[in-house]
Amino acid sequence: MVKVFVSGCFDVLHSGHIRFFEEASQYGDLYVSIGSDKTVEELKHRKPLYNEEERLYMVSAIRFVHQAFIAKGSGKLDFLQELKEIKPDVFFVNNDGDSPEKQAAIENLGIRYIVSNRIPKDLLPVRSTTSIREVLGK
Repeated sequence: MVKVFVSGCFDVLHSGHIRFFEEASQYGDLYVSIGSDKTVEELKHRKPLYNEEERLYMVSAIRFVHQAFIAKGSGKLDFLQELKEIKPDVFFVNNDGDSPEKQAAIENLGIRYIVSNRIPKDLLPVRSTTSIREVLGK
């Protein structure tokens, strides 16, 4: 079976994340790397709303996810160790998570790099953690 890898913080879990997992899982078994609490603080400059164990529990419970785990590294490429262990065929990323640095690191490992456009399921609204936090004023 084809292995598909995604990464993210998934702190404010919403329908956009579920759709992202659904889209990615169409390519094969989905492996989800979750940023640690330390990584969330480094990248987002705030403490996570949900701690890493709670985020792991929630993401693992989603039917599209084959396996989820907390990344051992830190920073934007916190998932590199797990990437080398799992050896996925595909790395799937939203256009807002795409970067030349990430693409180069992935493609240098011989992994297919796919960038998805944020397309909501059916008539659901477009969701992002940033937009939700703006509505909440946080």
